[in-house]
Amino acid sequence: MTDLPIEKLEIKGLGGLPIAVHIVGEGRDLVLIHGYFSNAWTNWIRYGHAALLVEAGFRLIMPDLRGHGESGKPHDAAAYPPDALTEDGLALIEQLGLTDYDLGGYSLGARTTTRMLARGATPRRVILAGMGLRGLVQTLDNGGYYRNVLTNLGTFERGTSEWMTEAFLKTTKGDPVAMLHILNTFVDTPQEVIAGFNEPTAVICGADDRDNGVAQELADVLPNGHYIEIPGNHMNAVTRKELGRAMVEFLSP
Repeated sequence: MTDLPIEKLEIKGLGGLPIAVHIVGEGRDLVLIHGYFSNAWTNWIRYGHAALLVEAGFRLIMPDLRGHGESGKPHDAAAYPPDALTEDGLALIEQLGLTDYDLGGYSLGARTTTRMLARGATPRRVILAGMGLRGLVQTLDNGGYYRNVLTNLGTFERGTSEWMTEAFLKTTKGDPVAMLHILNTFVDTPQEVIAGFNEPTAVICGADDRDNGVAQELADVLPNGHYIEIPGNHMNAVTRKELGRAMVEFLSP
């Protein structure tokens, strides 16, 4: 189900950059942040996760990260300082007046969620999907891989990991220049900071996903972490119905 009645609005991110926000459903507020190269529609709506959550009684607030989707995509490197995505996320919380809400994300969205927590966000519950401990404490561990893809587009052998990553970028109509600059926004979060997050947190990850480290390690570090394994690897676990179901089960009373 992708024909949800979606409300679109715009907030002002860091430096006044327009950040597109997609809202659907009624009920408890749940902010969901998509992954790198993706957008709100691809991550949350296309494969039915949003429909499941709306049916479960949530109002979903889904921004497109800067450089992604319908948000601003400046090519000036100055528009992508460290923690820019975090600043945008905190601006969203403030500008929408959210006080009692849940917060989560997939991959880069999980990293952004973590940075928001480190910077003072206070959701009731948290979802960190497609993320392991290494991907939070060593954020540029895969940076070389993505720089290689983005600076050598069109040269990869069909079927390789790089070719599939480029294909996904084309699918989402991603801007390669903006994507390169996004890497400069990454900020590590020390393990001792993560260990101080007391919110109930679901760490949901594909059984074959090690792209951002080991998800079980992240769950073990969190005082109130719960590891939930679903089928798939980093690229396809997000398309599985099990992701939406795990989110609903964790967030339902």
